[in-house]
Amino acid sequence: MSFTLTFLGAAGTVTGSKYLLTCNDSKILVDCGLFQGVKTLRLKNWDDIEIKASEIQAIILTHAHIDHSGYIPRLIKNGFRGKIYCTQATKDLCRILLPDAGYLMEEEAEYRNRTKRTKHSPALPLYTLKEAEASLNYFEGVSYNQKIQIDSRISFEFFYAGHILGAASVVISVAGKKIAFSGDIGRLTDEIMNPPAPLPPVNYLVTESTYGNRLHEKVSVKDELAQIINETVKRKGVIIIPAFAVGRAQTIMYYVWKLLSQNKIPDIPMYLNSPMATNVNELLKKYKTLHKLTPEESVYICRVVKYVSSVEDSIALNEKKGPMLIISASGMLSGGRVLHHLKAFGPDPRNTIVLAGFQAAGTRGEALQRGVREIKVHGEYIDVRAEVRELDNISAHADYSEILEWLAKSDMSPEKVFITHGEPSAADELRRRITEKFGWNCVVPWQNDKVVLG
Repeated sequence: MSFTLTFLGAAGTVTGSKYLLTCNDSKILVDCGLFQGVKTLRLKNWDDIEIKASEIQAIILTHAHIDHSGYIPRLIKNGFRGKIYCTQATKDLCRILLPDAGYLMEEEAEYRNRTKRTKHSPALPLYTLKEAEASLNYFEGVSYNQKIQIDSRISFEFFYAGHILGAASVVISVAGKKIAFSGDIGRLTDEIMNPPAPLPPVNYLVTESTYGNRLHEKVSVKDELAQIINETVKRKGVIIIPAFAVGRAQTIMYYVWKLLSQNKIPDIPMYLNSPMATNVNELLKKYKTLHKLTPEESVYICRVVKYVSSVEDSIALNEKKGPMLIISASGMLSGGRVLHHLKAFGPDPRNTIVLAGFQAAGTRGEALQRGVREIKVHGEYIDVRAEVRELDNISAHADYSEILEWLAKSDMSPEKVFITHGEPSAADELRRRITEKFGWNCVVPWQNDKVVLG
């Protein structure tokens, strides 16, 4: 018996992860993410996917990041009524991330309508806060290494992937064959997360390639961060660190705590301006077996910053003087409170903006990475004269060398490998390297490509 795999997202791009498995009348979606980055990608979030939402019987979710989970409320709005399987930690993270996404969408629509910055009358959110909250009723948390039977044809099992709390690779048994989806693969040597678990033998593999054409620099993130902070403090400047609320914010707080405890940076005011990240910090304590931190360390790093919750306190930060450090979402400057800090502190050359990790094409973070210094925020352009620095080695994604090592440790020799979740050059480079090292048949699919397997 054969089955069909359709690439509904993360094909030719990093975002919008969605893979449809079809076997007779069984239809399973692996991941259900939002497209992010350039406008042509973001507009795809409004397109209907090629299958009716009501026909999908289940979603298997690898982890909570919005480019993997953020389309779920929209799919439910369009008629999906099945179960959403994920790890327990992913379920808890989605309780934080999805309502926040809905709130931000409503806030953006309200702003556009109020300022008349819209071609629509009225501008509408992709989904609302209430719709995001309602979607959480469909989630079912399961354990790693637990076989789950969806129906007579399809079962699956999660394997620890590192990356962030709850992240998993998944091996699905369908029509007598096994297909693995890597999800986002974590680093083999990470300060906080454990290395990804090797996978068992499979017939097919779908793997990410975010850093498929890059090696992480062999430098000390802690030393780099210390240098950035100390140089900015000497200028009496402000350090702005856009950071993903899940994973990256906690890693930065860990390094800052280490530097403070070793007296390598001065004790300046430090703020975490992200209600989401504040809630995520508590999950470090709850899921202590999923990371390397001791219970004491989990407490210490959460105390290293002052938490900013209210909108009023967030606005007040923009009136403060340096030296100080602000960690705020989003990590690619695509939205959130950090944009107000960019407007307030970006024009001052005493300040520093620290890009901490991957910046998707079309985002403000990627523009700054390329050297662009006139950035559009809330409908107007601002001059960014602050110093822009990068912490590339802090990424939670494995580079191509780490992916190859992880694959070598896995007991597999797949008939076919599909390279996804990467910009075209990164995906093609990883395809070449996997082919050369293992001799496997590798292809790079494009949006809506469909293949028959089995």
